[in-house]
Amino acid sequence: MITAEVAIYPLKTDNATGVINSSINTLHNTKVDYSVNSMNTLLKGSKEEVFKSLQTMFTEAENSGGEINMVVTVSNTAS
Repeated sequence: MITAEVAIYPLKTDNATGVINSSINTLHNTKVDYSVNSMNTLLKGSKEEVFKSLQTMFTEAENSGGEINMVVTVSNTAS
């Protein structure tokens, strides 16, 4: 079990909120538990599922927003 804090920062777009929301929406049908905060999203699950979800979030943000920055902190400690 690992956790990841992820924040997506769309660049050069007038629809940053839409890009962020579409990225978060990719988590609906995954095997990770997640909670959305004001500054980031916290994911919790198996290493494989969390990293797969991060890749899916990045790809969705990239496809809907073009240039993005994604900041991730991953931990294998209990929280």
